[in-house]
Amino acid sequence: MLKDLPLLAVAIVWGSSYLTAKDLTVAGGVLALLALRYLISAAAMLPVLAIRRPRRPSRREIAVGTLLGLTQALVLAFETYGVAHTSATNAGVLISLTILLTPTLEGVIGRRFLPPGFFVAAAVAVGGVVLLVAGPGLRAPSAGDALILVAAMIRAVHVTLSGHLARGRDYDTVTLTTVQTVVGAVLFTAAAGPTLFTAAAGPTLGAAVSAYGRNQWLAVTYLALGCSVFAFLVQLWAIRRTSAARASLLLGTEPVWAVLIGVGLGGEHLTWLTLAGIALVLGGTFAGQRVEANVRRELRKPIGSVEWQPRVPEKMTGS
Repeated sequence: MLKDLPLLAVAIVWGSSYLTAKDLTVAGGVLALLALRYLISAAAMLPVLAIRRPRRPSRREIAVGTLLGLTQALVLAFETYGVAHTSATNAGVLISLTILLTPTLEGVIGRRFLPPGFFVAAAVAVGGVVLLVAGPGLRAPSAGDALILVAAMIRAVHVTLSGHLARGRDYDTVTLTTVQTVVGAVLFTAAAGPTLFTAAAGPTLGAAVSAYGRNQWLAVTYLALGCSVFAFLVQLWAIRRTSAARASLLLGTEPVWAVLIGVGLGGEHLTWLTLAGIALVLGGTFAGQRVEANVRRELRKPIGSVEWQPRVPEKMTGS
């Protein structure tokens, strides 16, 4: 299971970003934060790409990177705006639905679904998330909930497309990730407003640059290098070597790490309900991994790949 550790590391990094992102959003606005996050990410990836000097990417490779960049940018936009307009409880439950949406979408595209046991395990993990965030209680549905639900659906599409379009093809992971960061940087910088580095009224990029102090810049850099560059690279690298369903299940442990980090650094307290939630998330994740691994071992091919086709029943022969 060592190959799962990078994805768990991504889940830990993402779980550590909740409070940081919330504080930065208040200070400079959603679009400004996303623009700065992507600009720093692209600035970090472009030199790496230049130093590595991979072969010249094909038009199809650039197109795949652009498409994945668009879907990833949409996930972050809907998720960040949604969190600003709903409770963390509602957001945590809704975004965890990706655990169920991804294998469903992957089954539709690959024309073969994982066994029911996987979906049961995924549902148990989602139930664990409900317990993890059940302290404040669920609030009445709001517009923010709709945004989070859209983010969950787009994330499922993004993870599934990452495997379906990139797995088994001669694409460079660093090139694809660089294209994703550049696409996001262009989109969010344009959306943040024409005033780039001059203070202005409203949540523009210029206002954020002027408002951020040393700690805020360190936090933005962490989000860019840890939650974007590292996470995007590892996520794409791992999905190309396993299934989108397995990756989504592992990334779905994010709320567990968020809670544990809150306990370790934020002085929060564990309750029996929280411990039960952690147990269900980890137990459901482990069980789902076993089911998915058994299927891949049987098929000897990555789930969702172009070679992974549904079984065709043998023709009945007459006696």
